[in-house]
Amino acid sequence: MDDLLFLAHRIPYPPDKGDKIRSWNILRYLARSYRIHLGAFVDDPHDLRYQDKLGSMCASIKLLPLQPRASRLRSLVGLGRKTPLSIPYYYDRRMQHWVDTRLEQDGLQRIFVFSSPMAQYVMNNQASSCRRVIDFVDVDSDKWGQYAQHKRWPVSWLYRREAEYLLAFEKNVATLFDASIFVSSAEASLFKRLVPEAAGRVGFLDNGVDRNYFSPERDYDNPYDEQAKVIVFTGVMDYWANVHAVQWFALQVMPRIRETVPSARFFIVGARPASEVQRLASVPGVEVTGTVPDVRPYLAHAHAAVAPLRIARGVQNKVLEAMAMATPVLATSAAVEGIDFNGPRVLLVADDEQQMAEQAIRMLQPDTPADAGIARQWVCRRYDWDTNLAQLNQLLEEPLTRLHEASLHSKGKAVGETA
Repeated sequence: MDDLLFLAHRIPYPPDKGDKIRSWNILRYLARSYRIHLGAFVDDPHDLRYQDKLGSMCASIKLLPLQPRASRLRSLVGLGRKTPLSIPYYYDRRMQHWVDTRLEQDGLQRIFVFSSPMAQYVMNNQASSCRRVIDFVDVDSDKWGQYAQHKRWPVSWLYRREAEYLLAFEKNVATLFDASIFVSSAEASLFKRLVPEAAGRVGFLDNGVDRNYFSPERDYDNPYDEQAKVIVFTGVMDYWANVHAVQWFALQVMPRIRETVPSARFFIVGARPASEVQRLASVPGVEVTGTVPDVRPYLAHAHAAVAPLRIARGVQNKVLEAMAMATPVLATSAAVEGIDFNGPRVLLVADDEQQMAEQAIRMLQPDTPADAGIARQWVCRRYDWDTNLAQLNQLLEEPLTRLHEASLHSKGKAVGETA
């Protein structure tokens, strides 16, 4: 086996949130073909207990704790430079030394970077002879621009600055690296418009879903009151886009739903609920669970899952997981970007309060059943990890001069779509 340096901004285990689900499955896939040298930061001290698990599948491993307060102070260095704040936030001299040592001692020829801030460690001359592939996942610079629209000054100014300087950094990375990939066709197309000079080396690899884990065929204890008509949201609840989404749904949409369906309940299921989320528990019909040992019972016994995100980038795993559990989904158009499923009464889209309330009421009525099994079948075909990640070997091995989006995605499309 050849050696490969794998850098991630967050430890890729456990796969309990969107980016870690993707990074873990990529790491697992690449470990079949390469000796992995893994460097990553750890923002949750509890995740350090998985060091041995990761170490057992890697030739070497460097995990450094990320101290949010110290990192935020360090990121302020970027204010005096034309640098995005997220770059110094994720800089650590110990990580740079470890990377340089690996490149020198292990003769590494291939580098896989997960998330743009980690590219800074392999943009020097020592790494220039290596084949470098980066998974941007989403166009993060555009996300910061979206955030700025929903914040007041001076935070809005800070976010607009981050969007501008991060885009400049993303451009630099994309022109230096051999290949840049994203989580969906929509993300890749957006980046090509923003960075046309690198368009020939930009493509996408779809996510996947663990169809055996997210299966409706198991028996799950019902966590809800039998009489309740439940709409559920699942996600990490200190992530601002999720906080913003559930606030809007709980305060603006649920009162309209309960006028027609008094037994309707909105369950917010996810770890680390922010104070704004915790306060929603005082709203009639709203429940905030905090961390749960298993989200599957909450999906299996809900009448519908909701993804009311107003700000979103990439493909939402929460939508795919609900569909894999054969649970009907109600979502905003932002939350389903990149998901091209069109099943009747299974995946409904609405963007304003009244429209979303009407769709929810329709989904809660007993006389409008949805054949969500169709959605599960589609997800299992279209979002298979091994199928979608098979292109990684090509990206890391073949001397490509141009990445055609169609060729990158052709195998996944053939498997994921029916005639």
